[in-house]
Amino acid sequence: MSMTKDQTGIPHKELAVSCFNNVWRLLEKQHRTSEENDQMIHVCHSSLWHWTQVPSHTNQNLSIGYWQLSRVYAVMGQGENALHYAKLCLTYSEELDPFFIGCAHEAFSRSLRVLGQLENAASAKKLAYTYAKEITDENSKQILLSDLETL
Repeated sequence: MSMTKDQTGIPHKELAVSCFNNVWRLLEKQHRTSEENDQMIHVCHSSLWHWTQVPSHTNQNLSIGYWQLSRVYAVMGQGENALHYAKLCLTYSEELDPFFIGCAHEAFSRSLRVLGQLENAASAKKLAYTYAKEITDENSKQILLSDLETL
């Protein structure tokens, strides 16, 4: 099995995962500088791009990447961008299990809140809770429920 590598010889999958984790470290930081905010956006896009370079990437990989981009843009207060990536997340989640569909609706809710569309945000949150009820893996269910609690 051959792995697609970037110009440095590092497998794209390894880079995608590393970038994803770096974004989380930045998201969890209490106080980010403007440079760190810019870095967070760039690294998040890099993570998704590296996934697209993995020949065996799946809709699940894309769903997660678009979800993270939506989250980053929502945290940055860029509602239109957050909504754009939430829509892409849902597109790639539609045939996945309820966890991913619920996460896509959580992303919708979060982006709509940033845009001030509180009624639509509440509807998306309610839909995410509906999918959360269908999740059989308790750890996955708790992840989604914890994210919904932050809305």
